Amino acid sequence: MSFPKPGCLEGTVVVDASRVLAGPFAGQLLGDYGAEVYKLEAFDGDDTRRFGPPFVDGTAPYFMGLNRNKKNLAVDFSQQAGLDLLYSMLETADVFIENFKLSTWKKWGIDDPAALTKRFPRLVHCRVSGFGETGEFGGLPGYDAALQAMSGLMAINGNPAEDACRIGIPIVDTCTGMYGCMGILLALLERNRSGLGQSVEVTLYDTAIAMLHPHTSNALNGGKSMRTGNGHPNIVPYDLFPTGTVPLFLAVGNDRQFRTLCKELGDEPLGTDPLYKSNGDRVVNRITLRDRLVPLLAPHDGMALFERLMALGVPCAPVLSVEQALALDHTKTREMVVELGDYKGPGLALKLDRTPGSVRLPPPAIGAHSLEVLTRFGIAADRITALTDAQTVK
Repeated sequence: MSFPKPGCLEGTVVVDASRVLAGPFAGQLLGDYGAEVYKLEAFDGDDTRRFGPPFVDGTAPYFMGLNRNKKNLAVDFSQQAGLDLLYSMLETADVFIENFKLSTWKKWGIDDPAALTKRFPRLVHCRVSGFGETGEFGGLPGYDAALQAMSGLMAINGNPAEDACRIGIPIVDTCTGMYGCMGILLALLERNRSGLGQSVEVTLYDTAIAMLHPHTSNALNGGKSMRTGNGHPNIVPYDLFPTGTVPLFLAVGNDRQFRTLCKELGDEPLGTDPLYKSNGDRVVNRITLRDRLVPLLAPHDGMALFERLMALGVPCAPVLSVEQALALDHTKTREMVVELGDYKGPGLALKLDRTPGSVRLPPPAIGAHSLEVLTRFGIAADRITALTDAQTVK
């Protein structure tokens, strides 16, 4: 029987008390690369367990996609004994991830959760929130779609002739989780020098604004944000085109690629036409260029043209469904679907050669490892009995 190699974060202890998406995703990323991640969950479970159908044995795949490589402790934080247990765990933890509201912390007697790093000097405390605690919207709750709307992200998506459009994945939450993971790793790296942990704050609002490139850069430097549908505000042709079969997205990034495209489509002079010779020309004349390209693409088999253009160095891709993409041989080759027992999920996007990540644990049931977790953190047997009898843990 083969076992996964130790990950680069082996020995790093993470207490993950976060819920929904951004925090759990940050915790899962750490777990994928070897960290010991302990998910602290209320008795009724994370809301995402109910984000279905579909369901697998009563749990939504939404939850399963964010919580592998974790062990689970069911705990009641409404009891002081539950909070005391958390603090006991933080004494030896390296990382703490949470997204409790500030009002919740105050109810627990802590006015500033950042003070946890004073009580636990080596702790890296990652705090996730919608808007942060300061500013006009400080302390307000935040969900992905609301932040897409408020940040301008929806305003730049969709057909210009129609309403603003939400991106079809929780991209703000997901990127906030990535930023959270990055911040944790930066803080751990710095701790190697100073011996001290620190607070890491990530908010959905900050992430949404930060990820608006190039629209923020354009708007701050004399340009104007715009909704271009599938097109790009600064690169042309960078859009979806019909073919004789599947739609094809052309992502032509420079003038050489444009000339190659025109030659392959049988209209080589188009590549040097003064109206379209440079990218700047093509951006200004995008509408007429599209009118020229559509009939050139119409007779082609989209998949065959994709293969020819890519071989020539012209970036493009057919529009596939999620199911079609998962079924591609390339997806299998890249190990981007993983299975562990009954668990199926996306693979690891980041590959390390000496200390690769791995999927070692399926997403846990509520309280599946409570006794093991309590023992791991050195909780005495009589205290475990008292916590269990008082229904502080399950």
